[in-house]
Amino acid sequence: MATVGLIGLGRMGGNMARRWQQHGVNVIAFNRNHDVTKSLAAECGLVAATTIEQLVQQLPAPRVVWLMLPAGAVTQQHIDAVLPLLSAGDVLVDGANSYFKDSLARAEKIHQSTSVHYVDAGVSGGVWGLQNGYCIMAGGSAAAIKTITSLLQTLAPATDRGWLHTGPTGSGHFTKMVHNGIEYGMMQALSEGFSLLKAREDFQLDLAAIAELWRHSSVVRSWLLDLCGDFLQQDQQLNDIAPFVADSGEGRWTALEAIEQGIPAPVMSLALMMRFASQGKNDFSDKMLAKMREGFGGHAVSHRESC
Repeated sequence: MATVGLIGLGRMGGNMARRWQQHGVNVIAFNRNHDVTKSLAAECGLVAATTIEQLVQQLPAPRVVWLMLPAGAVTQQHIDAVLPLLSAGDVLVDGANSYFKDSLARAEKIHQSTSVHYVDAGVSGGVWGLQNGYCIMAGGSAAAIKTITSLLQTLAPATDRGWLHTGPTGSGHFTKMVHNGIEYGMMQALSEGFSLLKAREDFQLDLAAIAELWRHSSVVRSWLLDLCGDFLQQDQQLNDIAPFVADSGEGRWTALEAIEQGIPAPVMSLALMMRFASQGKNDFSDKMLAKMREGFGGHAVSHRESC
């Protein structure tokens, strides 16, 4: 039976723990909020560790510690805490959406001072991964991937698909970054398309019916379209939803990478810009535009209603 030490039991980490347990993997878990760990232990049978030291002590060699934490400082803090507890041949996996350049730097530092393997693993699948399996993009040495292959196979939809050794360290998070950039573009295109359909009120189009239609044999069928069909079936107006869309690091990093490489990526980049716009970050520029139009053409300017 494979064993993994899992640190971080959020939406992704918690469901990954459940899926591993369901597929016969022994999960020893640690979470900052120990109540979460205890609750999940009672639910699916994982072993709850109260400290990182306790987690590592219970792992058989070669030990595998898998981090599912927010990218950045939190991930780095836990790497710094775990690394001194590991030995040659052990594997440390960063499953967060970390910036691939951070992963390259971490790998170089780790491999200069230890014989611990470092793997950067981009994980996709969202909240449905528990049921359908995850898509894992893993970068690292062949030896490291061999050690964690059974863990990748049990997370994936099947042992022979849904996971890939993408190449050397850094390639896993790089591939996941581009994956998320593509996701931005696809989501933006679907949103714009349905907005156009809704605007043509004289046709009285049934958005849910159209989404359902396109799910079958259409070239635009996708999981994202499936999700659109599901929520449009419940509500085609979305009046209670604020038009605010958050952005994550991957979208920004993808745009920056396109600039650095000189590769045209207008769809992914503009999709990111549209998220900025939804956050009110274009409000002042729109006011500037309105005033300029007023100045050169005498065009009317709309004013906010006073309270």
